[in-house]
Amino acid sequence: MTNPGTSAGRKRSPKTDDKLVLALLQQPTLDKAAAAAGISTATAWRRTQDPEFQDQLRKARREAFSQSVGRLQQAGPAAVNTLLRVMADPAAAAASKVRAASQVLEISVRAMELDDLEGRIARLEQDQENRPA
Repeated sequence: MTNPGTSAGRKRSPKTDDKLVLALLQQPTLDKAAAAAGISTATAWRRTQDPEFQDQLRKARREAFSQSVGRLQQAGPAAVNTLLRVMADPAAAAASKVRAASQVLEISVRAMELDDLEGRIARLEQDQENRPA
């Protein structure tokens, strides 16, 4: 008889799952992640087939990505300054100036579109809240 929530009667180890999730975030292959987590590749593969483990891994990937985006946002002012400096530098190559100007415009348009969407979503949410039940 198998245990609920386990594969073929094997008991899951939350500690091992945590190690495997971390290893999957850090290693380029399943083989290397399994080795880093101290389990066999077959065991690692079986764990990755479990929907609960997939959810755990997905959440960890989202968190790691969110942290990366946060770091990029912190670097935003320096990136903008660099683009503006290249764009205005009379000694810069024309191609570099055009590329910098293009990036400034493209990012500005995207920011405006996102701001518009945010406003529209806020209005829709407000309208939904104000509707009679």
